[in-house]
Parts: sequence; C-alpha cells; structure tokens
Amino acid sequence: MLKLIFFALFLFTCSLSAKPTDETMSRADLMLKSKNKTEIFRAYNEYKNIYLRAIMNSDTKLKKRSLNGIIDAGEKLHIDVKRYKKELKKSNANSKKTAQSSSKSSKTSKKETTKNKKIKISKNKRLLSASWSGSTLVLKFSSALSSKDVNYFKIINSSKKRYRYIFDINSALGNIKTLKHKEITKIRLAQFKPKVSRMVIENSKSLKINYEIDGKTLTIDLHVKAVKAPKAIPQKKKVTKTKPIAYSKAYSKYTIVIDPGHGGRDSGAVGYKRYQEKKIVLAIGLKLRNKLKKLGFKVYMTRSKDKYIKLKKRTKYANNKNADMFISIHANSIPKTSNVNKAYGVETYFLSPSRSSRADRVAATENRAEIEDMSSFAKNNFLHFLNREKIIASNKLSIDLQQSMLSSLRSKYDNVRDGGVREGPFWILVGAQMPAVLVEVGFISNPREAKRLINKKYQGYIANGLADGVVRYFMKNQ
Repeated sequence: MLKLIFFALFLFTCSLSAKPTDETMSRADLMLKSKNKTEIFRAYNEYKNIYLRAIMNSDTKLKKRSLNGIIDAGEKLHIDVKRYKKELKKSNANSKKTAQSSSKSSKTSKKETTKNKKIKISKNKRLLSASWSGSTLVLKFSSALSSKDVNYFKIINSSKKRYRYIFDINSALGNIKTLKHKEITKIRLAQFKPKVSRMVIENSKSLKINYEIDGKTLTIDLHVKAVKAPKAIPQKKKVTKTKPIAYSKAYSKYTIVIDPGHGGRDSGAVGYKRYQEKKIVLAIGLKLRNKLKKLGFKVYMTRSKDKYIKLKKRTKYANNKNADMFISIHANSIPKTSNVNKAYGVETYFLSPSRSSRADRVAATENRAEIEDMSSFAKNNFLHFLNREKIIASNKLSIDLQQSMLSSLRSKYDNVRDGGVREGPFWILVGAQMPAVLVEVGFISNPREAKRLINKKYQGYIANGLADGVVRYFMKNQ
C-alpha cells in the first residue's frame, strides 16, 4: 500500500525546469556517460523529472526515453529499478495496441481531428509578424498581450560561451521565418507547446536585453547594430529597462513567514575561513523581509537575531500566523576532505519522501538539529501520507523561487550554478499547513561562493530574486 501511495505522489509531483525538455534529456544522457557516480546520480534524477513531466503531458515517446534512462542509470548505481522496467514493458505493449487501433480508424475521423485542431489554434493569440526595427525585434500579435503572457528567462553557460535568452509567449506561431543578425549566433522561433510559442536568442557573448509590452506588440531590444528592414513595424514607445516589481495593495492579503536556518548554539555549517551558516542566512532573511514588506506583504520571521529555535516550533509559528507561504533559508556545505571547489550553486527543495542520494545528504545536514524522539522509520511513514495538493503547491513555489533567484544573481555574477529544484525529507518543513520550501543559497565550503555569500550586495541580489519569485508564484496561483 505504501508503495502505491509513494508512486501516486510522484505521479502528481510536477517537476519543472526553465530549460527545454530536449536540452534536459541531452544533459542527462551526457551525465550518464560519466564514470563519476555523482554525475550518474544527477542523470538518474533528471530522467525521473523528465518521466514525471512526460506523464503530466501524456507524452508516450518522452516517457519511454526517460524510462530507459532511469533503468540504465539505476543499474549503474545498483538501484532497484524493477518498477520502471515493468512500466516500460507496459508502455511498449500499450503502444502496439494504440498503433493497431489507429490503423483501423477511418479517414473521416482523421479529417475531423485536423479540423478540430485548427479551430483551437485559431481561437488563441497568434504571432502575426516578427521583424527588425533598428536594434529591436518587433513581434506583432493578433490580440493584446499582458505581462502574464510573456515569460522571459536566461540560460547562461559562460565556460562554454553559450548564452541563451528565452521568451515563452502564450500564443500560436504564425508562418514566421527564422530571424537573422550578423552579431547574433542564432534566433529560433518554434511552437513549444500547443498554446506557447518560444523564441530562443543564442549567442557566444552575453547580450543586454530589454523588452516591453505595448498592446498587441512585444518589442525586444538586443542592443546590437541596427538592421534595415523594409517592413519594420515602428515603435510606439521607446524601449526601456523592465520596471522592477512595485508595491501593491493586493499583496497585503498574503502572509509570509521567513525562517533563517539554525541560530544560537546551532551554528549550522561552518565553511571557508570559519564562516557560519546561521549568520549568513539571517542577513539574507532580514533583507528578504524588508523587500517583501516594501512590496506590501505581511511578513514574519521565526528569528530576527542569533537565537536557537527547535525545528518543530518553526512551522508551528507559521501555522499560528495563518501564513500563506513558509520559506526556510540555509547555506550548503561539503566535508573538507572533498574537492570544495567543485561543489557550488543554488538549489531549492520541497518536502517529499525522496530517496535520492543528494537530497538525503543535504537533508541529513539540515535535520541534525532535530531532537524529537520520532524514529527514522516513523518519519518516513509520515512522509508517505503527505497532502498531495501541498506537495504540488510547494513544488510550484520552489520552481518560481529557484528561477527568479538564478535570474537575479546571473544578471551581475558569472559562474552561478543551477542546482535545480529537488525533493527531500526535510523535517523542518514537516507540519507546515501551507506551501513550504527550503532554499540553499550556496556552498560556504566553496571559497569563491563563500566570499560572495558574506558580501551584502550579493545577499541583496539573492533577496531580490526570492522576492520576485514570491510575487511570480502569487501571480500564477491567485
């Protein structure tokens, strides 16, 4: 019975990334070829994330590819993957039945299906044209856009000189040709999802990009040499930098509890030059509180000074405040005996009965202050009965916080690694009656990242990113 519940939780947990599925799959395939067990573990987790996404999107082809990856990685790591083998066998059998059934379908039904698809696309926003106006790309749509219709993010790999700037737009793609520019490596337009078109601007050097929405027009200034286009759409307004999120009375209805990890006699991790986790996360927590208050949110902190608080009292405090969100802030670390220079980056966790090696390692570190008498077996049993809706909501919150934090840091700093959104058994999140996440803001065991983490400006960029993620979450889930 527990296995069925565990499997159901995974089916409803939507693991999402800002990166396209084909790139995630390619990355997982590359990691699988490594001889390093850590890399193979990462591949195993990536395949599982893709598998969950395939189930949510009913993508049979992607499901088979991810299952093969899970099985290959699991066998290399000596993990029991019998369940995934059975699922792959069942999926192959279903595919044969579907193929036989579809071959018997009439031509009439095919025509009707095609007509229905065309009708659905025609009702959606449609990209009518894309052209250059000076250094600006001008995209014209069939109906007005709102800020919620455009999702902009970046994927930066400076070591490989690969800079990608991605726009996901709620629209159907018209008959638009690929745009070109001498100073830019590639610009691609594609129908990413049935109702989402994607533009990827890829270059070997970083670009300064600003965009603006004006009714039916989306203008994207790439700050490159002007292109003469005979059918360029004139701009109605000058392109300016994207305005920062401002105060709103609408935010005052939301209550947020910020939990700076550890404190008092519990210093948390002690890293490079004896920097203490408890001090760093408190500084970031205070900056995040001030930022959220300026935006209009009601904000409380489990601790605003160097004070020890039991883990169970932290979520109890959030419950008593009827909080809409619980954010626990921590800093990561690895033993001195390891290669401290290789471990760095930010990652976000949500509560789930995860069994990945990485999640267990981090959870073991953050759970060490737990002094309750509940046995490990009892805790694991409790995790299997977690509220499904809360897990999904916490996963969505994790994605928004992780993406916004990365975007904020990468706007000013190089070599900011995306550790991803992960699930894990963190007891500090147990008992929270609202979406709850644990954010690892970096590794204080890594010399370069530790120096950044004690810097007030760097802490400010983390806080700004987390605040933007909070706003993004509530905008999507009102």
